[in-house]
Amino acid sequence: MSKKIDKRILNETPLDDYEKELKEFLDKGEFVSDPNFKETKKMFEDAAKRFIELEESKSITLRVKKKDLMKLKAKAARNNIPYQTLIGLLINHYAEGKTKLTL
Repeated sequence: MSKKIDKRILNETPLDDYEKELKEFLDKGEFVSDPNFKETKKMFEDAAKRFIELEESKSITLRVKKKDLMKLKAKAARNNIPYQTLIGLLINHYAEGKTKLTL
C-alpha cells in the first residue's frame, strides 16, 4: 500500500543547501533509479544492523585485585561517575588508541 505525499507539505518543509540541491536534481529528473535497488537496500540494512549491534553493551566478568578496584572506585567517586563507567571509558580509550599502555 503506497502513501501519497502531500506536495504542499514538501514545498513548505525547510531544506538546507544540500537538500535544496537534491530537490533541484529530482525536479529536473536527473536522478535515475538504481537497477539493483533491492540488493543495495539489503546491503545498507545489513550494515545498519551490524552498526547497531556494535553500539550495544556487552556484559563481561573481570577479575582484578581488590586494591586496584578500591583505587579505581575512589577515582571514580572523586569524578562523580560510577566505577563501571570509568572502566568502560578506560577500555574504550585504549581500544580507540587514545590511551597507550606499555606492556
